[in-house]
Amino acid sequence: MATPEEMAATMIANMPEKTGKPLEDWLKVVASSGRQKHGEIVKLLKTEHGMTHGFANLVAHTALKSAAATSGESDEDLVAAQYVGKEALRPIFDAILLFVEALGPDVEISPKKSSVSLRRSKQFALVTPATKTRIDLGINIKGKGPVGRLEASKNAMCTHVVKLTSAEEIDDEVKSWLKEAYQAA
Repeated sequence: MATPEEMAATMIANMPEKTGKPLEDWLKVVASSGRQKHGEIVKLLKTEHGMTHGFANLVAHTALKSAAATSGESDEDLVAAQYVGKEALRPIFDAILLFVEALGPDVEISPKKSSVSLRRSKQFALVTPATKTRIDLGINIKGKGPVGRLEASKNAMCTHVVKLTSAEEIDDEVKSWLKEAYQAA
């Protein structure tokens, strides 16, 4: 099965034939439209330009990612913003990162607006400050059923979730799940 990156690359390669323009031209259309929200961009591309949802979604994501990259927001800025009003959770996040970074030099830490994706060749974990008192640690371990604190995830990005309220809860059990997910990624 192709990775999301490979699927996106294929769509980008097919974009001129399927939509009449290469990605760069569609990004200019979006930039000149003044639209800044994902849904607005998708709607514009579908209704005014006849683009299918898949291509419109890809263009919107690319346009917004490019805008974020040029906005001057660093990875640390994105992480810091996630913990405004949730400062007590930051030690949990830091402890997760400390452990994950020790798993290997190929760990990619990719902050988004509301979560941090932990990747190798594919995502193996997702750290989300879910509430003011809890971090949801999403973990991808295919073929493993829920057991104890390792619950089935409702988030399509991960197979399981562990709910953490303190750094002490990142024990050997949680570390073993993270290591298993990392090795499978």
